[in-house]
Amino acid sequence: MRKVLSDYSASISELKKNPTALLNHAQGAPIAILNHNTPAAYFVPAETYEWLMDQLEDFELTQIVQERVHEKTAAIEVDLDDL
Repeated sequence: MRKVLSDYSASISELKKNPTALLNHAQGAPIAILNHNTPAAYFVPAETYEWLMDQLEDFELTQIVQERVHEKTAAIEVDLDDL
């Protein structure tokens, strides 16, 4: 059995009946959507999803910076006025 990574859960039938009520009840927290008592999906408000996407983008940019930081010694200095 997979671990449920949410304090709130609902069945797919409950989700179909009234998704807005589920979001209101969870007050912005993710909701595990269960199919035969197994998480099938996680339902999150749009604001939460957008925040998560921003966090992932920041993480990916941090990874790129960490990969390139050792290349700093090979960098060429450029004066902005020369551009």
